[in-house]
Amino acid sequence: MDFDFNLVLVPLTLILGAIWLLDKLVLKQRKTQGQGKESLPVRWAYDFFPVLAIVLIVRSFLVEPFNIPSSSMVPTLYTGDFIAVNKYAYGVRLPLTYSKVLDTGSPEHGDVAVFRYPENPSIYYIKRVIGLPGDTVSYNNGTLAINDVPVETTPVDFTPDSTLTSQLYPAGQIAPGQVLSESSAMAMSKQEEQEAEYFQEIQGDHEHLVRYLKGINSSQYAPFLQQQSPEVVSSAGNEWRIRVPEDHYFVMGDNRDRSADGRFWGFVPDENLAGKAVYIWMHKPPGINLPTFARNGAID
Repeated sequence: MDFDFNLVLVPLTLILGAIWLLDKLVLKQRKTQGQGKESLPVRWAYDFFPVLAIVLIVRSFLVEPFNIPSSSMVPTLYTGDFIAVNKYAYGVRLPLTYSKVLDTGSPEHGDVAVFRYPENPSIYYIKRVIGLPGDTVSYNNGTLAINDVPVETTPVDFTPDSTLTSQLYPAGQIAPGQVLSESSAMAMSKQEEQEAEYFQEIQGDHEHLVRYLKGINSSQYAPFLQQQSPEVVSSAGNEWRIRVPEDHYFVMGDNRDRSADGRFWGFVPDENLAGKAVYIWMHKPPGINLPTFARNGAID
């Protein structure tokens, strides 16, 4: 989710709106259109400004669609899922400036939140909210805890859809001079799935599945955690403990060993929040494939 459509939508709407208003108050070309005096910009303003204004209001303040570009939220969300995001769940914000003009709520434990990536705010990320402002989040050899209360976690026997599993690794360039073919990507995805373990987590009102990989602990390589003192993070990454600052949130992907999340780059400021992911409305497989609606449903 690396492009903010509002960068195009907002200026275009303002320009056409200004032309529409100018004609209403000064030019009056629409009234004389029968005499052939209506210019092209004025015609565009009357034809497109009302539509663009409605789209802008809906996308900025009500619901905005997003596409999932990676597998960091598997098994909750897969690459190619199209989701609806509630834009007013965490406060009504102005487009482009992102200033909060109305406080309508804040994230809760277990929410799936969309936010502007702190290290590059032009990119949107989606992760699960683990720690709220003031929380202490800790991890001890497989046990995740919030304020020293372990998150209720139960192993489950879960078999994912094989078609979705084959998309865990995308085909294309993965490093300079190194290109992953479609067949190689599918083979790597299927091989990785053999090492996957699934658990059900309960956080607040949310019950969801998370995915771990046997013998892998990504926290060991997480820069943000490793920058903490040895008293709060072990060198092996199997034990760590952090406190969430005020007006910030700590987030993690549901694909715990394949997610570049807060363990790697830190906390999400409140002003970076974009909305709450609430619904999967379509899935589009990669390549020349028609979209499907079998995954439609609410996001827990």
